[in-house]
Amino acid sequence: MLFALNKNRFMQKIITLQTVKNNPEIKALVETANANLEFLGYTEHGLRHVSYVSKTTANILRALGYNERIVELGAITGWIHDIGNAINRTNHGLTGAMLSFDILARMGLDPTENAQIIAAVGNHEEQTGNPVNIISAALAIADKSDAHRSRVGKRTMDDIHGRVNLSIQKNYITVDKENMVIRLFIYMDTKVSATMEFLQIYLTRMLMCEQAAKLLGCSFELIINRTIINRQNQSPASEKMAKGEKNVSES
Repeated sequence: MLFALNKNRFMQKIITLQTVKNNPEIKALVETANANLEFLGYTEHGLRHVSYVSKTTANILRALGYNERIVELGAITGWIHDIGNAINRTNHGLTGAMLSFDILARMGLDPTENAQIIAAVGNHEEQTGNPVNIISAALAIADKSDAHRSRVGKRTMDDIHGRVNLSIQKNYITVDKENMVIRLFIYMDTKVSATMEFLQIYLTRMLMCEQAAKLLGCSFELIINRTIINRQNQSPASEKMAKGEKNVSES
């Protein structure tokens, strides 16, 4: 009888983003992770951030033509990618991956899908990770692109992270499938912060985005105030999207 109960405990189910959102353990971890980082003076990592990353990860995969199950797994990964911060900021990707595997297994997620998700979660930190699968690649771009004034709290207002995020009035990602280019557009108020300060914080993250785009078969362009930053020959970038290009930061 005990064997049967344990077997049923891990019975496989189709797990969706909504299932994950409704899970009380994940809810608690997302909330605690954000509270911990707020106390430490980091930018917002709560429902706003995980919602953006979840939606954008899914939209990148959808725009590139991946099937809806892969898109759903991307959305799930984006929602849970930062739960390791509930334990510690250091190596939060690795601890988050271990937490995720256990919770998702008990929820009944297929082990192969679970493995794809934890690989993405465990590799999303630019200090220790690398894009290792398509979900991981889309997650990295979505996560690293989330720089915006709405993430600034009272504790982060006076440091470089606060200044940079406060200066960003608008940002969005587009996918140009025809030319296989993923573009990150950022509009900064240079009276608040400078492009150099952005690069002080985000250079390694943007390099990770380049690696991630390559895994997805694309190139990556960082465009700040209409100038393409990561090209030898910098040139003004058009605000008009190419034919078939989609804004994947909007639903």
